[in-house]
Amino acid sequence: MTGFDDIGSWSRSWAWGVPLIVATVVVHVLGLVLIRAGIARAFAHRMPDRAAHMVRFAVGMGVAVLLTTVLHIIQAAVWAAAYVLLGAAPTIRQAMLYSINAMTAYGHTVVYLAPDLQMLGALQALNGLILFGLTTAFLYGMVQYGWPERSP
Repeated sequence: MTGFDDIGSWSRSWAWGVPLIVATVVVHVLGLVLIRAGIARAFAHRMPDRAAHMVRFAVGMGVAVLLTTVLHIIQAAVWAAAYVLLGAAPTIRQAMLYSINAMTAYGHTVVYLAPDLQMLGALQALNGLILFGLTTAFLYGMVQYGWPERSP
């Protein structure tokens, strides 16, 4: 035995995981574009009063964080649905807990996927890194875009 005998059992994980990664990244990017368009409209006109602009900036960033969080929850729910559909997790509750855990690298749940689909969970963790990287870059860009300019 070479240790590679069970790699073939990963094929179902790869067959589902790669398309899920691509789909969630595409949806995430589209969601970020829509959020940015809304924030850009809110910041289209600079306010002469710096304090008022700071309040608008803080509210805008709060809305952006809320909406990106909703995007992550939706994507975790898609993965959770796949886990239940594939029989990797017995209930949607356990699947969602596992999904959020995998996506965030939290690592403290005692929920496990069926042995033949554990690679799918690792692929979701990879997906989470990509999605959180995109979200971080997006939020940084929003801070750069909306931050009030310094007075001369």
